[in-house]
Amino acid sequence: MKRYFCLLTLLFSLILMATLQFGCAKPPANTSNTNMATPESTPDTNAITAELTRIESDWPRIIKEHDAAAIRRFEADDAVFIYPDGSIGNKEQDVKDMESGAITADSWEVSDLKVNVLDSNSAVVTGRTIVKNGKYNNQPFPADQFRWIDTYVRRNGQWQLVAGASTPLPKGAAAPSPKATPFPSSSPAMKASPAPKASPAPKASPAPKASPAPKASPVTKSSPAAKIPSPPPPKTTP
Repeated sequence: MKRYFCLLTLLFSLILMATLQFGCAKPPANTSNTNMATPESTPDTNAITAELTRIESDWPRIIKEHDAAAIRRFEADDAVFIYPDGSIGNKEQDVKDMESGAITADSWEVSDLKVNVLDSNSAVVTGRTIVKNGKYNNQPFPADQFRWIDTYVRRNGQWQLVAGASTPLPKGAAAPSPKATPFPSSSPAMKASPAPKASPAPKASPAPKASPAPKASPVTKSSPAAKIPSPPPPKTTP
């Protein structure tokens, strides 16, 4: 009886241990997807370029109409700017200047726009602004042309300007001319004929050499007979 009790106790202990082992064991975590990086979606470069070009091209209207609402809409609350005089600005300052009409100009033109798309939610835009009779608080602008760079970030589906800087170009700098359409490759016949080479000036004819003075004709050689000396005069007889 005691022997059966010991076997029963041992069997119960084994069952309990097996139950504890399998009950506490956790199923292996599914790590099949944890180490796989989620591929980023390819940015729609054309759509981003079109949207940012539209925003930047609207500046002439914004300046003319003093449209502070547009500034509030596309400038980020934490935006930081470097103005042409080197001072630091922000959205609050831009809105204030627009509402007060501090910035005026007879004309405001944006050109040379180039959009560099970094990814689906960020991009950098560069360009040139040409201003005619621009003034800030009735003081003339330091230049009539400016180069600038703006950084945009898409937040909640909306593109916002988060940073920008501009620098003045020397007054009188040539305005950018529209890019010339490349000419089609001309056929050989269309190529401009080379300018005819100037004919070399005729060489001056050498002055005619002076004819040598005629040599004096040599005295005619006397015949041998002529060489015979004359006979001496006859001797006088004493």
